[in-house]
Amino acid sequence: MFYHIFVPLIGKFTAFNLFKYITFRAGYAMTTALLFSFILGPVLIRMLERWQIKEVINDDGPKSHLKKRGTPTMGGLIVIAAIVVPTLLWARLDNIYVLIALFSTVWMGAVGFLDDYLKVRLKLNKGLVARYKLAGQMLLGCIVGGILYYNNAHDQYQHMTLIPFVKNYAINYNHWLIYIPMVTLVITATSNAVNLTDGLDGLAIGLVAISAGTYAIICYILGRVTTAEYLSVFYIPQSSELTVFCLSIVGASLGFLWFNFHPARIFMGDTGALALGGALGTVAILTKTEILLVIIGGVFVIEVLSVIIQVGSYKLRKKRVFKMAPIHHHFELKGWAEEKVVIRFWIIGFLLSIIAITTFKMR
Repeated sequence: MFYHIFVPLIGKFTAFNLFKYITFRAGYAMTTALLFSFILGPVLIRMLERWQIKEVINDDGPKSHLKKRGTPTMGGLIVIAAIVVPTLLWARLDNIYVLIALFSTVWMGAVGFLDDYLKVRLKLNKGLVARYKLAGQMLLGCIVGGILYYNNAHDQYQHMTLIPFVKNYAINYNHWLIYIPMVTLVITATSNAVNLTDGLDGLAIGLVAISAGTYAIICYILGRVTTAEYLSVFYIPQSSELTVFCLSIVGASLGFLWFNFHPARIFMGDTGALALGGALGTVAILTKTEILLVIIGGVFVIEVLSVIIQVGSYKLRKKRVFKMAPIHHHFELKGWAEEKVVIRFWIIGFLLSIIAITTFKMR
């Protein structure tokens, strides 16, 4: 919004020239998101407490988590608002990538909100039936995939995916029957992975902040013709504006972490986890880095794999590989303090993000 208001006035006020720079707008978007979270957080916490919107802790989880019962949930509303508002203020609203990213975030937030509402307010233990939740995720994937497949914004890279460590080669999805299912898979898998990881105070939101910060760098690189050519990667002009969106996620995540770190005053619930997962998956698709997302979100991948391994092992051999899945609970039951698990997983996530960035040079 600010771009469209102030840039036309550059001829009269040269100071408004700052609004042309993505770095300026992205930095202030992150700051706005952070402050927005700080201001909205205490207000929403009091409202949720007054309305009795409190987390339901399952008895089959770690016993140490029973003390968290009654903590306000659906705090993802803070995160979504702190992403959407700064992005609308500081990003160019004529950029289709920004609009798609915002749409995906709000859509998945709505699916998560419905799930949380059914669990917390209507006391339905399982919340939204799994097949309906999956249907919502897949429908979003079909919409995003359809828009991108039939839109010429990608130019020659319209249906391609970058391959890490490989130069001048990419996967080309040259048919909608391949491309749209791929987009659907990425969005569905990423949203579920973040949701599955959201089991310890601050764990998922911290990893999202690291991943979004990494994608802010990637979006900026791919959106600059000189850096894209130098690194032999796709030049995607519209992707640079996603830097504003990604840093809004970083600011919103850090702001929410202020209230969510152990001992958490509020949980984000499916409302926030699904929205953030959908946002990361969509950015990966828009920047043609779906494979790189596996590295950037490596901890999310490990969490999902631990559940698959645990379930598969128990069904086939009636034995458990981990003390409990997802894997963060395994380390809890081994005696690690919750903060220790969270911080070490953050460190792993940070290292994986550095590796992901270096792949642009190691080609």
